[in-house]
Amino acid sequence: MNQFTKSPLSINDQLILWRNRGLTINDEARAFRYLSVISYYRLSAYCLPFQIAGSAHHFIPNVAFDDILGLYVFDREIRLLILDAIERIEVAFRARMTQVLSEHHGSHAYTDATVFNDSYDHDWLVKQVRSKCHDRNAEPFIKHYCSKYGDPKLPPIWMVMEILTFKEVSVLFSQLRLKADKQEISLFFGVPDIVLRSWFRSLSDLRNICAHHSRTWNREFGSRPCVLKKNTICLASINAT
Repeated sequence: MNQFTKSPLSINDQLILWRNRGLTINDEARAFRYLSVISYYRLSAYCLPFQIAGSAHHFIPNVAFDDILGLYVFDREIRLLILDAIERIEVAFRARMTQVLSEHHGSHAYTDATVFNDSYDHDWLVKQVRSKCHDRNAEPFIKHYCSKYGDPKLPPIWMVMEILTFKEVSVLFSQLRLKADKQEISLFFGVPDIVLRSWFRSLSDLRNICAHHSRTWNREFGSRPCVLKKNTICLASINAT
């Protein structure tokens, strides 16, 4: 294993390094400003398609700083579009989980371990909800419930579904014990429950990447959604706004 020996570079030195590698920088002051607020390292990922394969990061002739910046801006706009779309799907997913589970198992369905598979760590879920309720930054509706009601001590599922993360809700769905629960939730989205489960897992990963402003363009994802054999999907109903 090699020892890391690279020293940090000033922004001026970063620009010099890029020039030495063949990048055209027409407006150095402008490039300096962008590096000040985006960072050299973040932009370096967008340099790759403009660099000569197998070289020491040297650029293809006639590549300019604006080419790299343009690709970065494109990726940023893609992230915003993805987040907008996922928001609608996520909100609809929470709504369906709440409606189905509360109708089938009552207002505090999530506290019943028999609703979930034996392999699911139900104690962890209850501890997670309790921790979120006792957090000093808990949502006002959570604080109101806890101050007004003492039995049950934990809030109903329609409140809990609003404070769990998308990933936590996605895992809840995948761990539902009864086929009837999963099928009724999946029916709303027009796909089989096994397909929906993989989609929400992938969407959760993608959402986290976008929310943390990470690169989405030219990226490999660890989780891949199942592909429908037939085009039976109907998601138009979730476009409420």
